[in-house]
Amino acid sequence: MAFDHNNPLPGVPLVESPFFARWFSPELVGEETYRIAKDIHEQGYAVIDFPDPDFDGLSERLKQKLVGRYDLDAYRQGKIQGLRIQDVWQENEESYRIATNPSVLSLLETLYGRKSFPFQSLSFPVGTQQHYHSDSLHFSSMPERFMCGVWVALEDIDEDQGPLIYFPGSHKWPIYTGEHIGHTYMSDFGTYQARYEGVWKQLVEAAGVPVKRFTAKKGQALIWAANLLHGGDIHRDKSKTRWSQVTHYLFKDCAYYTPMHTDSALGVVSFREPYNILTRGTEKNFYNGARIPDDVVLGASPSHDRHRWARKMPTDFDPETYLELNPDVRAAKVDPYKHFLNHGIGERRRYRR
Repeated sequence: MAFDHNNPLPGVPLVESPFFARWFSPELVGEETYRIAKDIHEQGYAVIDFPDPDFDGLSERLKQKLVGRYDLDAYRQGKIQGLRIQDVWQENEESYRIATNPSVLSLLETLYGRKSFPFQSLSFPVGTQQHYHSDSLHFSSMPERFMCGVWVALEDIDEDQGPLIYFPGSHKWPIYTGEHIGHTYMSDFGTYQARYEGVWKQLVEAAGVPVKRFTAKKGQALIWAANLLHGGDIHRDKSKTRWSQVTHYLFKDCAYYTPMHTDSALGVVSFREPYNILTRGTEKNFYNGARIPDDVVLGASPSHDRHRWARKMPTDFDPETYLELNPDVRAAKVDPYKHFLNHGIGERRRYRR
C-alpha cells in the first residue's frame, strides 16, 4: 500500500486519528457532521436525531410487532434479568430499515473513512442493566477500532427506565485483552466478560471519569466508538418499558475477530466472518487490501458464539492416540479434536508417540 502523505495512518479511523483536523472542519463536512465528529473524537460518542422522516410511525409499528414476544411479566417479577431479541431485522422490516438507514451508513463512512455495514441488531423492551464494557473485547478488527454502535430510543427514556451509561473519553484508552490482564484463553476455555469487569471498574476509578446517563427523547440516537465503556443503568421502575434498538457496524477492508477468545502469541485468532445485513451474506477478512486465505480463517462463523481456531489440525493427529496419551481428556468424554484445538495446542499436549 503506497504511503499517503495526507493520511500516514490509514489503519486508524479518521474520527479517532491524531490528524483529525485534516478531514473535519465545518467548511469540509458541514456544521452538523463536524459537531458529531468532534464529539466522537473528544468524548467517544455523539447524539443525533435518527434520520428517518417517519420515525414515529416506524417505532410504533416495530413495538407493536415485538411486544408479544417478550415475557414482560416475568421480568417485572424478577424471574428473569433482561429481555432482548438478536437480529430481529431478519423478519421485521422496521428493524431492518433502522439497521440499514442510508444516511447513517453515509455518516459512518465519512467519520471512519471506510464503507460501513451493519452486522448485528439487538431489540430491547426494557433496560439491559449490563455492566459497562468495551465492545472491542467482543468484536474487533485489524486494524483496531473499525467498529461502532448506534443505539436509538423508540420512546422517551428517563433515569428510572435503565438509560444507557457511558464514560466520556474512555474510548481513548488502550484496548485491554487477555494479554494485559494475565489471562490465556487456551488454558481456560470459556472466557466471559465478567473476567474484565473488575479491571474496567478500577480504570474508571483511577481516571476519575464521571458516569454519564443518556436520558433520551424518542428518536434520539447515540453513536459510540468501539472502545467507549458503556452499559445499562438499573431499571428502577419496572412498570415502565425502555424500548430501543442497537445496531452494531463494522467497516470494509478489515480482518474481524473476537479478542476475548484469542491468544495471538499462540497463533490462535478467533476470526469471524460477520454477516452483512445489507448484502445478506458474510464478509471475508482482509488485511491492508489483501484477502486472508480461507485456510487461515479456519471455520470462521458469522455467529459470535461459535469459535474455531486459525490453525489446522496436524496431518498426523490421531484421536485415539491423543486420548491414550491424555487420560484426563478421555475421562472427561470430550471430543478429542475439539479439545486439542481449544486446549491441547496451548497446553502443548502430546498427540503422537
